[in-house]
Amino acid sequence: MTDDTLLRGRLKVFLGYAAGVGKTYQMLTEARELQRHGVDVVVGYFEPHSRKETMALTDGLEIVPRTVSEYRGTPFEEMDTEAVLQRHPQVAVVDEFPHTNVPGSLRLKRWEDVHVLLDAGIDVLTTMNVQHLESLNDQIWHSTGVRVRETIPDWVLKQADEVVMVDLTPQALLNRLARGVVYPPERAKAALENFFKESTLVALRELAMRQAAYAIESRLPDESPDYSGEPDLRPPYGHDRLLLVITPDPSSAALIRRGRRVADYLRADVLAVYVAKTPDFGDLTPSERENLDRHLNFARGLRIDTRVLEGTGEADAIVAFARANAVTQIFVTREKSSAIRSWFASAFAQRIVNLARDMQVTVVADRSQRR
Repeated sequence: MTDDTLLRGRLKVFLGYAAGVGKTYQMLTEARELQRHGVDVVVGYFEPHSRKETMALTDGLEIVPRTVSEYRGTPFEEMDTEAVLQRHPQVAVVDEFPHTNVPGSLRLKRWEDVHVLLDAGIDVLTTMNVQHLESLNDQIWHSTGVRVRETIPDWVLKQADEVVMVDLTPQALLNRLARGVVYPPERAKAALENFFKESTLVALRELAMRQAAYAIESRLPDESPDYSGEPDLRPPYGHDRLLLVITPDPSSAALIRRGRRVADYLRADVLAVYVAKTPDFGDLTPSERENLDRHLNFARGLRIDTRVLEGTGEADAIVAFARANAVTQIFVTREKSSAIRSWFASAFAQRIVNLARDMQVTVVADRSQRR
């Protein structure tokens, strides 16, 4: 083990399925308990949401003053990461892990600030809801009709040393909402029209339970050998390697999320490819090139190894690449932009199925148009 590994802080995530289940309350309760046992604890960022019981838990805890930035004439408060680093406590409490910092901040996301603290050897307690996990973004949208804008890559949560689910039954949560504990009346009414429907809360709670269970299972010893440094050797039976076929079509974003999540559950390697018909991408419109770049960067952000192949025979190039890299499953999309494009997409997928009879081919439906 290296000195860098020894110095890195530990990350503990309090995971919930909706606002008001008690994540921040539980986090602060643990912070107070640590302080009682002589641990040096500070609050790097805390979002009270006017909840008196939760606010009372900060009494006696040192709070690092926030930094204030102005954006479009409005002041915004963010965690002063540099001040926390200078103070260098043993443990920092940082609420709302997926938060997006105000434009102009040193880092885009709060989880990136947290990683800076961890790298400095500071342990961090933080909170998040399951719907902010990137790979679940489409699933959450299709089941709730709400598109979550603030997300974190799955690998960020996967690197947490401990994930604790903070649970509360949906009925109890709705009772808290009705009593004004979670939000003031005007916000509570809006919440009931979004995430705070009982059927939605039940579904979100189940997702959170599954994610917490997965966090435990993923930490169990994996007896499969590591072939990450030998991409051309066929893995032993039962070891999966996934290949995601990316296109400029918007449906590729959902494909990437789906593939990343399946790969995580299977503990599988995952690759992504795009087949360019010309070296300079001259066959693509400016809009298509922009979409493609965004999808490739999105995949890289989720720690997916991306490659750009060249060739006019797209299906042949994809299957040849898959065989050379011991791929066991191929994921492609079926576009629904128009009847003719849908036909070509179906023919393309069928061509891959015909060529890759020794692999599993999954055609991911494009459900971007809600009915």
